[in-house]
Amino acid sequence: MLRSIKEFFDANLRAVSGDSTARHQHKLQLATAALLLEVSSADHEQHDREQALLLALLQRRFTLDGEALQSLDELARQEVRGATSLYQFTALVNEGFDRDDKLQLLEQLWQVAYADGRIDRYEEHLIRKIADLLYLSHGDFIRAKLAAKPVDSA
Repeated sequence: MLRSIKEFFDANLRAVSGDSTARHQHKLQLATAALLLEVSSADHEQHDREQALLLALLQRRFTLDGEALQSLDELARQEVRGATSLYQFTALVNEGFDRDDKLQLLEQLWQVAYADGRIDRYEEHLIRKIADLLYLSHGDFIRAKLAAKPVDSA
């Protein structure tokens, strides 16, 4: 797993090899992708719509090309498999995102959860836990949920 991380950073940081800001940005991208992946698999089902939305959200947020996006997705999957808690991801988000960025991420987590047409109790619980680890209030949690809810949902 460490070799994969090194390869990802080497491939994406060739032009800025000594730039710790760029390295931190890539770690932040990885943490964001991992949290979105955690929510997409919280209900123990993988849906094509969730995966497509997850990739679109990452591409839009970080303006990644197709190859970098696929590398990030693969690396995030490895990180999620090896993770023992959410803290390793949320700590990076807390360090790198301001409040507005964290609120946007919270709404994106809800969008991924809604992508299969329903909210599973495990998805809701996980998003609640992530919101707490991001130091966001219950009100923020509810507002993000309502903002992400598809219009055609009851």
